[in-house]
Amino acid sequence: MTNSANPFEQMMKQMQDMAKSMSSGSMPSGMDAFSPKAFEAMWQTMPRDLMQMTFGKGLNPDGLDAKTRLLLTLAGLTMQGAQADTGVRLTVRHARKAGATEGEVAETIASMAMFAGVPAVTRAMELAREAMAGDNEEGKDT
Repeated sequence: MTNSANPFEQMMKQMQDMAKSMSSGSMPSGMDAFSPKAFEAMWQTMPRDLMQMTFGKGLNPDGLDAKTRLLLTLAGLTMQGAQADTGVRLTVRHARKAGATEGEVAETIASMAMFAGVPAVTRAMELAREAMAGDNEEGKDT
């Protein structure tokens, strides 16, 4: 009683087939060339003024500036175990663009050691170094 014209059933069959092929160790066609880092490189950092307007004191003159908000975001991502590689790297890139120094980025991550644990801090530091090395290679703020 299956209706092969039912789009939901077709989608479920396709997903089941993909899951079976992935569990056997092979990637679905077209996915073998996918690189999260290459995709991440397409995301540009926002200009500092735009970050300040949207994340900083644009709406609340007495509030936190964009750099502080981004460092807090980095601390939160570290607290989650630094599992979101792209999120950590993009946050570091944006924080640097908002005026954070390499030392401030490192200090923010290191301050989470008591709460997140050494493995999470180590992973976040590795990701931050990758992001900052990319900044330095592209001639951005050092």
